[in-house]
Amino acid sequence: MFYKDERIAVFIDGKSLFSCSKGLGFDIDFKLMRQEFARRGKLTKLSYFTTILDNDEFSSVRPLVDWLSYNGYNTVAKPAKEFTDHTGRRKVKGNTIVEMAVAVLDIAAHVDHIVIVSGDGDFKSLVESVQRRGVRVSVVSSIRVQPPMLADELRRQADNFIELDDLRTTIGKPVTGTTNSQKIDEAIFVQKGPEPTSANDIVDARTQ
Repeated sequence: MFYKDERIAVFIDGKSLFSCSKGLGFDIDFKLMRQEFARRGKLTKLSYFTTILDNDEFSSVRPLVDWLSYNGYNTVAKPAKEFTDHTGRRKVKGNTIVEMAVAVLDIAAHVDHIVIVSGDGDFKSLVESVQRRGVRVSVVSSIRVQPPMLADELRRQADNFIELDDLRTTIGKPVTGTTNSQKIDEAIFVQKGPEPTSANDIVDARTQ
């Protein structure tokens, strides 16, 4: 699916990757992830997109974004919007689909192969547009979690589908312990983005 002389750009939907890897039972080692795609071709761009609350001083997303920024990743952290639903629960709304789409279209003329790490069906039209420009598109997600994380229309449109579970031995590491505050985040901030799982085992700065 990859050629050594092709120029590759990788775009990661942080929220989707986090949910997918957790569902498969392993964390992502982002240092190994960078090395894996660099091994497959000429890696020209490696971008990570996530959402973050501006007023969340102890967000565990922040140290991950900082680590990625210093270790070969282009990071885009979009401010998320906090609101209270009709039941009085505090929730966060936000995604980076538009930002990812713009970034992909901006680089399409300069690469041969684009990798989108997401299973969101909203990317189907983007993939189709990029393919019309002569660029191959691979999608990284999983159909082995329940429910499947990959939209069928996106899988059909992509040139290649890479099962994230098949990359477990090359970019994965065992799931670390979950703090009480992380459990709260996973229950409430369902649209917030990934918890830190960097190669340096970034520790959540929040107190339990």
